[in-house]
Parts: sequence; structure tokens; C-alpha cells
Amino acid sequence: MPGSPGSPASALLLENIHPLAVDVLGRAGVSVQQRPGALSEAELVQALPGVKLLGIRSTTHVTEAVLDAAPDLEAIGAFCIGTNQIDLEAAAARGVAVFNAPFSNTRSVVELVIAEVIALTRQLTVFDSALHAGVWQKSAAGSHEVRGRTLGIVGYGNIGSQLSVVAEALGMRVVFYDTAEKLAMGNAVRLSSMEEVLAVADVVTLHVDGRAGNGGLFGAEQFAAMKPGAIFLNLSRGFVVDHGALRDHLVSGHLAGAAVDVFANEPRRNGDPFDSRLRGLPNTILTPHVGGSTEEAQEDIGRFVAGKLRDYAAHGSTSLAVNLPQVITDAGHGTRLGHLHQNVPGVLATVNSVLARHGVNIVGQSLTTRGQLGYVVTDIGSAVEAAVLAELEAMPETVRLRVLS
Repeated sequence: MPGSPGSPASALLLENIHPLAVDVLGRAGVSVQQRPGALSEAELVQALPGVKLLGIRSTTHVTEAVLDAAPDLEAIGAFCIGTNQIDLEAAAARGVAVFNAPFSNTRSVVELVIAEVIALTRQLTVFDSALHAGVWQKSAAGSHEVRGRTLGIVGYGNIGSQLSVVAEALGMRVVFYDTAEKLAMGNAVRLSSMEEVLAVADVVTLHVDGRAGNGGLFGAEQFAAMKPGAIFLNLSRGFVVDHGALRDHLVSGHLAGAAVDVFANEPRRNGDPFDSRLRGLPNTILTPHVGGSTEEAQEDIGRFVAGKLRDYAAHGSTSLAVNLPQVITDAGHGTRLGHLHQNVPGVLATVNSVLARHGVNIVGQSLTTRGQLGYVVTDIGSAVEAAVLAELEAMPETVRLRVLS
């Protein structure tokens, strides 16, 4: 049965989510538990009974098995950009809303890319290692200005397009490729294929999303197609790059350097051991998935995603949900019913017929559909009887019914 109006919400926040998220949820009356690291599938199954709101970052994976074991779960907040660590279809089928932060840390990622492009182009890692080893090695050979060099961006979304603007301000020529139609920023030039980008770029940087089809996107063939002496960066998803092939092209000298921030298998907690075929290579920067990890970005993400979870829990707003129809709501008046259902003809008429038969007056109503799902939010002017809820929940099209006040 759906929860009763005003029933307290509980939240579990993992992976060192910013304390501001706790404050946002706490001020809304949500009881918050925090754990510093990620949880495995088995650990999540044990931790989620009674939890309505789950907050994670990129390392915790919410699988169908986890969702099956968490009937109380109403919403998941991904306090990051990506949502590939969550089974979105399984969540939607169970009426679990998923929210992320598509914009909050884009600037942080862009600034790290720029810093690494300059560091690699100037061989700062090589000079730094030599001096730490006690060797004075001053030379201009192989060091370049970024001004006048060509940056190739693969994936021109929120991060790629902002990177385009900043790189151009430094005097770089920008070319890009994206499978979707994208508006070029400034003087950036869209090319018709990734291969065209690789042929002309002095620096190639990946900013693709986490869809399964991007697995193995960049391997031996793509590295071989890059210009000799070019630099490669990946701050998108670990599974899109063949690190063995990248190592081969760095060791052979075909590539002059690389920076990698994401890995196919990442440790769950700080202090855990880390290994990679890229360790120990010269002019190679390895960072522990910190592209979006600045204090400014994490604070903004904490505020933004926690606000989305709060609004969904309190009054059913699905604004910017990544897997459900989007209905933007205010705080509401009286009792509110959130009815997620299969998107088939006649559902709204049936809902309203049930309410009318029980003498329930509708004060306001909003309906949106998305793919196979529909979501109707109905405000009524009085308390709702258990018989009404039972009849709505028994509708064969009902996915989830929530009672909000």
C-alpha cells in the first residue's frame, strides 16, 4: 500500500556526499544516514530496507537485484553527472525516480582538462619526476605552447562544449565530433567522424556518456589513427578505453602523453589498493576520478540533487528526472496523489472516475507521459479514504501510487 501523507522519509547517503545535502534533506524533515564509501550489491541489499531516498556517486551500482530488495525506495540521487551505474529501466518499472547533476561540475572537469593539456604539452610530469629524482634536465625539446595547437573533442555535450570555449580562449583550434547534432561554440568546427578528428588533433579528449554502446569505443585502431606525438585524455568513462592499447602507444612513443581520470574497475573506498597498466609511464597523469571533485562543484551538486530528492519526496516533482515523465509541481494544497502508470489510453479517465465515484473533488491535476510511462499528479480538497487508494493501486496499469501532503 502507498505511504500515508506526512510519513517521515529516510535517506541513505554514500560515498562522502557533501554535508550540504544532509542539511537540505534534514531541514525538510528527512532522517539521514551517511556512510563514507561505496557499497557492494550485497551490502546495498542489506542497507536499503526502510530507506526511501538513496544518494550515491559513481562507484555504487544500483542493480535490478538491489531494486527488487528495496520496496521502500522511492528515489535515487546520483550526486554526479553519470547515471550508468543505475539500472534506469528497472528503477522506472518499479516507480523509483532517478535524479542527477548534469551541469553542476562541468566547470571543474573542464578546468582539470585544461590543466592536464598544458602539463602534458609542456612535459611538466617529466621535469617534475626528474627533479624529484635529483636530476637537472632542462630542455625545450618536445615542449610546446597550447596556443595554435588543435584540440579534438569526442563528445560535445555539457562538458565538451564548455571545454571548447575555454580552449579557444587559450588560442587553441577546436574540432569536435558527436553522434548527435550539436551547436558549435565560437569558432569550433564539427567534423563528420571521429576518424577525421583523430587525423588532425594534437590533443584528443573524450567526453562521451556511459551508455553501453560506448564500451570499447577507443582501442588500438583509434590510437594508431592519432597523429604521432599527440596527447590523449579520458575524463569520461573508464570502460570506453582499452588501457592496454593506450600503454602500447605510449611505450612505443607514438603518443607523447596521456591523462586518465576514470577506470573500468575503481576501488570502492579511499585507501583501497589501485592498479593499472598505465602506472609508472612517463608523461602520464593518473587521477582517482576527481574530474568533478572540487569543493565548489561538490557543494553545488549536494544542494542540487538533494533538492530534487526533497521535492520528489515532499510533493512529487519529477523535474529533471532522468527516467520518469517530468511533472513540475509546487508544494501543493491538501492531499496530493502521485500516480505512475503504464502509458496506455484511458488511464486518466479511470483515475478520475474512481475519485468521482467516491465523491473526491479534484482541485488541480497535471499529467505527462514519457515512453511507456505516464505520471499524473492530482490535488484533492480533502483527506483520501483507504478504499480510494486500494482501488487506484489495484488498477492493472498502476506502477506506483504515492500519497503526499
